[in-house]
Amino acid sequence: YSCAYFTDPSNSLEQAQDDKKAHIAAKLALKPGMTVLDIGCGWGGMALYLHQMTGARVLGVTLSEEQLKVARERAAAAGVSDMVTFELIDYRHVQGKFDRIVSVGMFEHVGPAHYKTFFRQCRDLLTEDGVMLLHTIGRAGGPGVTDKWTTQYIFPGGYNPALSEIVSANESLRFMVTDVEVLRLHYAYTLDDWYDRTVAARAQIVALYDERFFRMWQFYLAGAGAAFHFGGLVNYQVQFAKNRHVLPI
Repeated sequence: YSCAYFTDPSNSLEQAQDDKKAHIAAKLALKPGMTVLDIGCGWGGMALYLHQMTGARVLGVTLSEEQLKVARERAAAAGVSDMVTFELIDYRHVQGKFDRIVSVGMFEHVGPAHYKTFFRQCRDLLTEDGVMLLHTIGRAGGPGVTDKWTTQYIFPGGYNPALSEIVSANESLRFMVTDVEVLRLHYAYTLDDWYDRTVAARAQIVALYDERFFRMWQFYLAGAGAAFHFGGLVNYQVQFAKNRHVLPI
């Protein structure tokens, strides 16, 4: 449940999701034996992928009991519960040191008032040669506000940051921004697929919830898709490091 990465707009959503994980893994510059913290681990896909591809030991943290249950089940089914673990814990309460930190689709729920706390905690959790990759929806312009409809019905407490807000919250922490990529259309293509699949599954969705929910979700996907195709929304991938010498030149 996150922006996919379309190396070609004609790719399937499944291929684009795999390519997203590979794209992020490359930016983490993982080496054998490393430890990774996945902040906002979702259903566990990113953590499981990183272990599968690199052998890394991964801790995923979430505040969702539903996600925790599924993520643990997936790790157990893959026989990697000893190397890929998941905990129900706020990122601010995580302890220890990690070689890498990844966070995908969680920063939208942090809120500008807590950005500096977020980056300070990430910096402190990293080893001296640590690297972090942050993936978030963002505003192509300056700071703004979340519209009332989205706040009430879709993402209570959600806010998509401007790039200036990300950078300014971090710049006094001696935690270097080493790369910024703007994904301009990838979420637009993702939402197109989600919209089509939602419409195709209308009967099942109405049976699970009701007609009002279906219309609301369809409206949300259409509006979000328009915002990524033509409006002010993009995705940012921002890479950070404590030591400017650790990443490839």
